[in-house]
Amino acid sequence: MSKKSNDGSAVNSWLIRRPIKKWFPLFILPTFLCFIIGFIWPFLQGIYLSFCNFMTPTDAKWVGFSNYVKAFQDPSFGRAFWNTAGFAVVSIILINVIAFAIAYALTQKMRGSNLFRTVFFMPNLIGGVVLGYIWSMIFDAILKNYSTYLTANPTYGFWGLVILVAWQQIGYIMIIYIAGLQAVSEDMLEAARIDGANSWQTLFRVTIPNVMPSVTICTFLTLTNSFKMFDQNMALTEGFPIITMADGSQIKTTELLALNIYSTYNINKNWHGVAQAKAVIFFILVATLAIAQLSATRKKEVQQ
Repeated sequence: MSKKSNDGSAVNSWLIRRPIKKWFPLFILPTFLCFIIGFIWPFLQGIYLSFCNFMTPTDAKWVGFSNYVKAFQDPSFGRAFWNTAGFAVVSIILINVIAFAIAYALTQKMRGSNLFRTVFFMPNLIGGVVLGYIWSMIFDAILKNYSTYLTANPTYGFWGLVILVAWQQIGYIMIIYIAGLQAVSEDMLEAARIDGANSWQTLFRVTIPNVMPSVTICTFLTLTNSFKMFDQNMALTEGFPIITMADGSQIKTTELLALNIYSTYNINKNWHGVAQAKAVIFFILVATLAIAQLSATRKKEVQQ
């Protein structure tokens, strides 16, 4: 006890922490109120409105689960889900593999690596709508030689979205991988080389296992960004081309979930509640997938 009382750092620490513990609710309160007003209340109101018919939130009328029934019966919603699922799988693999390869190359003491990092990161600074219109002109200029255009074929639209998003996000994901690679212990790599491991063995048995925290973050970001993508989809293809089903309904073949919710709300004026129900389903879907992915990849971190 005497040593503790004579310890100057302990006294200073106690003097500093006491007022912080006493007054921290006062400093947290403004941020907490902003969080309640800007997120919690709109989120809860959105859940309530998903069970209502409304034109504006003030004239909402309770209708129960009928909005959810209509959402699941809407063929465009199912098509948008499978479009989004396929797009997410392809973009997650493509973005992470290319970003990791570039990050690995740029951490191998190559000349001009800082310049390359800047160049690869720059597309991430451009807004999604701007990118969509730019790449739309690029793709149409290329496809013009084949007497077609981007929105004439669902395959062209799908891969156009993949290329656009990969070009935009690879630089950002690369930065995260570079941070993870630089954190790998040089002693561990040196020990692997002394034990006779070649470059590929060192990469797959030493480097990648130690970069798993970065893999977790990057997979989470690419997964959520793929499912939430809206502005690029609207600017590049707007969901076109459209096909007509046997029952006469029309479906946009390159429409992803976020754009489908937007279209439901703005095109079908009497379906505002259905659009809100789709948004709630969308939230549950993305949250479930994100939590499952984080759980799976974090188990890998523990095993390593």
